[in-house]
Amino acid sequence: MPAWVIDKYGNNDVLRYSTNAMFPIINYPNEVMVKVHSASLNPIDISMRNGYGAATLRMRRDPLNINAAGNEFPLILGRDVSGVIMECGLDVSYFKPGDEVWAAIPPWKPGSLAEFVVLSGNEVSHRPKSLSHTQAAALPYVALTAWSALVNTGGLNKDNCTGKRILIIGASGGVGTFSIQLMKAWGAHVTVTCSQNAEQLVKGLGADCVVDYQAGSVETQLRALKPFDLILDNVGGDTEQWALSCLKPWSGAKYVTLVTPFVLNTDRLGIADGMLQSGVTIGSKALKHLCKGVHYRWALFAPSGPALDEVSELVDAGKIRPVVEQVFSFSEVPQAFQKLGRGHARGKTVINISGDLQ
Repeated sequence: MPAWVIDKYGNNDVLRYSTNAMFPIINYPNEVMVKVHSASLNPIDISMRNGYGAATLRMRRDPLNINAAGNEFPLILGRDVSGVIMECGLDVSYFKPGDEVWAAIPPWKPGSLAEFVVLSGNEVSHRPKSLSHTQAAALPYVALTAWSALVNTGGLNKDNCTGKRILIIGASGGVGTFSIQLMKAWGAHVTVTCSQNAEQLVKGLGADCVVDYQAGSVETQLRALKPFDLILDNVGGDTEQWALSCLKPWSGAKYVTLVTPFVLNTDRLGIADGMLQSGVTIGSKALKHLCKGVHYRWALFAPSGPALDEVSELVDAGKIRPVVEQVFSFSEVPQAFQKLGRGHARGKTVINISGDLQ
């Protein structure tokens, strides 16, 4: 089948278009095959192209270490998919061929920059009726990353969010733009940090207060505001040195960061030592901040069809909309990677696939 693949890790030059990529097959009764109509790129695609997660994901793909190193190649990138069910395993009853679906593909599975992809039925959800494939492809991965951070890790839901003060650091990218809308749909007060040229975008999505990180010290600007119930950090770096002091102490307030050394540790040290190192790191940080009355947490992407079902309801209710910055054709995948690699995203980079293959 047609697909964009890489045969080794590296820069944009390793991307290769192939008309002879391995056709995926259903191996388990709970799997479905999806014909890809649209995909989108996320920063993890650039990181994986460069080799991020190579050792960790190899262990996930081949836990018994049966295959030789490099067996993952040719590797297909792309974590978002919007398309149509072509075939279902024997145990799949929730879907049928012809259903329009969307999903976020786990990073250890072949990606969506291809004509077809195979997924577990519990990773797939019916596509929102109000969105086209192009629009729908912009949401799943960032939606589930934000869901993992805010709901699974942060403990927020539609029943406990009203009136809570939420801070989103780095709010103009895919995860940030989705998080703003989810929190506003659930009744929270949302403060965001971004550059001045993204202010109109985030306010249009519902942000109540915008802090321009180019207009002086972000720490000083945020300390002048009321403390927060939850901080979602998409930036990392030095942010956690001061951000936790902006939380309400002794009230269950949480700092949740998506920038963690977990995969880097397991890549460098192996699964056992890497997890031990990560455990020591987060344990010491959590204990340090717990003594000050706030909670420190890491969040990681988790695939979930049921969570996408809830997102789909919010989309069709008009509470959440995709933010698409630019659309590329399937032949322009390298240009799409270049565009994303320049940073400062204002939403998602989407790739239309099925129309170019007909």
